[in-house]
Amino acid sequence: MAVPSEMKALLLVGDGYTRTPSGSVLEAMEPYLEPGNIAVPTPGPTQVLIKVNLASINPSDIAFVKGQYGQPRAKGQPAGFEGVGIVVASGDEPDPKGLIGKRVAFATGVTNWGSWADYAVAEADVCIPLLDTVSDEDGAAMIVNPLTALAMFDVVKEEGGKAFMMTAGASQLCKLIIGLANGEGFRPIVTVRRDDQIAALKALGAAHVLNEKAPDFKAALREVVKAEQPRIFLDAVTGPLASAIFDIMPKRSRWIIYGKLDPEATVIREPGQLIFQHKRIEGFWLSEWMRQFRDRRGPAILEAQKRFSDGRWSTDVTAVVPLAEAMTRVPAELAKPNGKVFIRP
Repeated sequence: MAVPSEMKALLLVGDGYTRTPSGSVLEAMEPYLEPGNIAVPTPGPTQVLIKVNLASINPSDIAFVKGQYGQPRAKGQPAGFEGVGIVVASGDEPDPKGLIGKRVAFATGVTNWGSWADYAVAEADVCIPLLDTVSDEDGAAMIVNPLTALAMFDVVKEEGGKAFMMTAGASQLCKLIIGLANGEGFRPIVTVRRDDQIAALKALGAAHVLNEKAPDFKAALREVVKAEQPRIFLDAVTGPLASAIFDIMPKRSRWIIYGKLDPEATVIREPGQLIFQHKRIEGFWLSEWMRQFRDRRGPAILEAQKRFSDGRWSTDVTAVVPLAEAMTRVPAELAKPNGKVFIRP
């Protein structure tokens, strides 16, 4: 495949981190991104160049472009952490991993050549050759959510109890975890923000779905926690909601934070519970998990592909937005509930 010298991309406007955090909603693209033409990157010795078919938008992408993620921005470089495409060149000769010509799911990681572009650079080690039975939509969302779901569900299983808590229950990630739990007899307790999300999540296998906006939410939450005794709390929200949940959970509970959708302060209502009730607060970052548990990565990737291929998992799609229309359309599409938004170069 002939590779052009220039490409179109959505480029970062800011450098490093922001000094004024502004929450998890992408109100508009212009303060953070701009369309542009730049040179097609050259892959380094351990990298490959990918012709992007489809790129996903995750909450981590929003945090990153706003300068609120654990990785600094590089002004003028393309954004986008994840996608699917065809490998067209290798920085190593002669393509020792045999990736050229293959369709792969990829994560851009620390390469600073993101997926919201015609071409992206990724480390060859984190490219996943895809089965023909995996769609581009599932492939573009193959790494961040599925591997996080499998990794965090391992934590649930290792804890021993059947019931566990999750916030942001209608998110794609939580739906994947609910599917895992349903297949193994676990009982997810999830929170949502609207009543119309409840039935679908129960149909997937959630044991309890609680609307955090309902007037009887606190009473219902207390009753469910008392009955189910969940000791693992997987939290993407933080803020007052997560504080209230953790406060009433039983002894030896673990609050595992993997996102911060609520910009409000997160308060530990009674610090003594960390001492006398042996409760724990910890974080989860997929990048760190992939470095720390390299032996688990291969089996997790195979399991994710099998689940997407046989229909046990599927990606809910809100919109596929052409790259040329992304600046005007993406914020409005992201504001719609329940599905993922993709960018197609």
